[in-house]
Amino acid sequence: MADIKELAKQQERLSGGHRLCAGCGASIVVRQVLMGTKDPVVAGSATGCLEVATTIYPYTAWKIPFIHNAFENVAATISGVETAYRALKKKGKIKKDIKFVAFGGDGGTYDIGLQSLSGALERGHNFVYVCYNNEAYMNTGVQRSGATPKGASTTTAPEGKQSFGKPQLRKDLTSIVAAHNIPYTAQASASHWNDLVTKAEKAFKVEGPAFLNVISMCHRGWRFPQEDTIKVNKLAVETGFWPLIEIENGVWKFTYKPKERKPVVEFLKTQGRFKHLFKEENKHILDEIQKDIDENWARLERFCEAGCKVA
Repeated sequence: MADIKELAKQQERLSGGHRLCAGCGASIVVRQVLMGTKDPVVAGSATGCLEVATTIYPYTAWKIPFIHNAFENVAATISGVETAYRALKKKGKIKKDIKFVAFGGDGGTYDIGLQSLSGALERGHNFVYVCYNNEAYMNTGVQRSGATPKGASTTTAPEGKQSFGKPQLRKDLTSIVAAHNIPYTAQASASHWNDLVTKAEKAFKVEGPAFLNVISMCHRGWRFPQEDTIKVNKLAVETGFWPLIEIENGVWKFTYKPKERKPVVEFLKTQGRFKHLFKEENKHILDEIQKDIDENWARLERFCEAGCKVA
């Protein structure tokens, strides 16, 4: 497990003074992930909240080499940089060990960047991909994405007389990535910092691709008070809405299990995006969401108890 005393000695790699919202989960996720290695790191970032708010020209909040990519191609860009590094190291022009990490929101990962990500994973590049998953296209106005959960109200799947919000289940990207048979895949949350930093350490150490899917709260899109970010994070984990799991060399396991899972309504009622579900005509959707979470939890338990390799 990560040592907090040692982590406290590390120099920050993402400085304060950026323009991400107070209470934004993305900056917390980035800081914790970058604590996962002491080696030099090169970062790439897909267009999105993180990139826009940390690189306001002519300033930057990054204290490491940083590459801005288009919305859809951060995995391809970091693949090229990692390949160039390996070639230069083979020729003896670079001696030091350098790590490579790509950051993308769920829009740039689950949807528009999925082809680029899949290709990089299949080719086996030695890099870490981090999805800071805020469950919608937040930077452009809270449009629904493949990561948006069932029942959430967004600007392109709004609740109203004809709709209860997004009708589809969110995409299970963690399982999709695991099916690429890469060395390491995990889900994490900034509320459980030791779990996240430990997973980042593992991800940076493996040879080959690693993927971290980290839930990243957006108080503006999810509509909760900005000071409640970690509280809402914890409820996502404690209700089973966001299970903390890892798939290491094909073997699935929980890295944290609540002693007793709380009802998912405890998580949903904290956010304005689900407020409409508590109307009488929509309460059956709450039951469906709980059923979906219970079934997913049971599926994960089967995978983890069997220690199975799923591909």
